[in-house]
Amino acid sequence: MSLERVDSASNARVCQAGRMRREAVAAAGAVLALTLAACASEPPAAPQPAPSTSTSATVAAPTPAAPPPSPAVTWRVGARPLPRRPDGFGVVEPTPPELVNRALPTKDLLPPPSGGTYAATIGEVPADVLARSTWQPACPVKAGDLRYLTMSFWGFDGRPHTGEMIVNAAGATGITQVFGQLFAARFPLEEMRVTSPAELTAPPTGDGNSTSAFVCRPARGQANWSAHAYGLAVDVNPFCNPYSQGDLVLPELASAYLDRSRRRPGMVLAGDATVRAFAAIGWSWGGAWHSPADRMHFTATGH
Repeated sequence: MSLERVDSASNARVCQAGRMRREAVAAAGAVLALTLAACASEPPAAPQPAPSTSTSATVAAPTPAAPPPSPAVTWRVGARPLPRRPDGFGVVEPTPPELVNRALPTKDLLPPPSGGTYAATIGEVPADVLARSTWQPACPVKAGDLRYLTMSFWGFDGRPHTGEMIVNAAGATGITQVFGQLFAARFPLEEMRVTSPAELTAPPTGDGNSTSAFVCRPARGQANWSAHAYGLAVDVNPFCNPYSQGDLVLPELASAYLDRSRRRPGMVLAGDATVRAFAAIGWSWGGAWHSPADRMHFTATGH
């Protein structure tokens, strides 16, 4: 075979291969174009919603536990007379369980102070108050020498109350100062009221706890007048601070409070705020005496 014929055949084959490559490329391009067109004609996918963080259930806020109810008052003061001893006082009996940690509520006789602040008044004893007191012409002090006080105090119930008291005019201002300090210290009193004549002759019940001053009576077990008969003595929470001499305890049901190491609200103890407040106006404390020990008693006369 001549060289020209060989070259011609080779060239023909090369040209044929080139045409086949061009056709393949064109076909691939057509397929790609169709594919792209199809993709462009599809609608875009909808966005997926974000996961919800809310819940259809309603969760109630926790309800705080209700405070425990106040214990029911099962003791009625003055309801049970005691048999009398030969000396005229009531028979001393063990303290009832209801009164071992005494905290009876206060019954308001006067409007309580507004705003929970201490308030006090000093004035002449009104005729109607004098008439319901133990004063009588035979008392060792003239009615004109007495003063009627109203003073705020905190009850064992944790509430402010207004009490009343008759004292000697000479000590009126000082007494309002003392009870102002007790109010500031939140020292509790069960009641503060004027002693009535009927209480002097009533059968003993041994459960009284009224803070009071003027009482026209002799000293206990004596014929001479008490400092109370002059309005120059104050008894503070008698049940919580009993009088004792020998086997006599007054009030007669208050023996549980002879243990002064067991501190309870309303107790007066040596050197405490109550003793210091009275000492500041020159009054002494009967709890410092040995026989009798008169723990409720504060006096301007030393007796």
